[in-house]
Amino acid sequence: MKYAKEMKSVVKIGVAAVWTALLLTQCAKPKPLPVFGQREVVNGDTVYHTIAPFAFVNQDSLPVTNQTFANKIYVADFFFTSCRTICPIMKTQMLRVYEAIQTDADVLILSHTIDPEWDTVALLRDFAARLGVESRTWHFVTGPKDSIYKIAQTSYFATALEDKSEPDGFIHSGAFLLVDKQQRIRGKYDGTQEEDVNRLIADIARLKQEYAH
Repeated sequence: MKYAKEMKSVVKIGVAAVWTALLLTQCAKPKPLPVFGQREVVNGDTVYHTIAPFAFVNQDSLPVTNQTFANKIYVADFFFTSCRTICPIMKTQMLRVYEAIQTDADVLILSHTIDPEWDTVALLRDFAARLGVESRTWHFVTGPKDSIYKIAQTSYFATALEDKSEPDGFIHSGAFLLVDKQQRIRGKYDGTQEEDVNRLIADIARLKQEYAH
């Protein structure tokens, strides 16, 4: 509980600035966010890159697939619980996102472990509990290593791989990816930078407005 309280005290820093940004986005119809990835025209319609089908298991031992996020906006990232470098910073920043969206049923968070051999379901459940977050909003998932690495690199355009020369044995990006209700990537943010995460929180509100019009 002490860990969760310390983390939650950190995430409150800068909240006023973020909510100011959110209020500003409510005042005028925003410009649509870009769509990331390749696109092609099929029978006169533009077809955009989307997240490939996936099947993982979350901290409650429940299956998590694309259907879990059907008609939802979500934020994805890649991490591992024993990471001593950027992951603690990323989780502090993702907690800020969680605090902003935890009462919004339209927005979820999806964190993939890139060390599934160590990060068991039980360990992910304990990790989520120490953060003080609920699985209905924030899914921590594990699954076959090759499947996690492939979806990171080919669907989310994120780095995730083993490298024994690294201090913790893995390389991964600190990116947070914003995914829309059609499972298209609409934003990429540095999850170690507070200002970039402020922009993510504001862009979630912008994306919600796109669906409101």
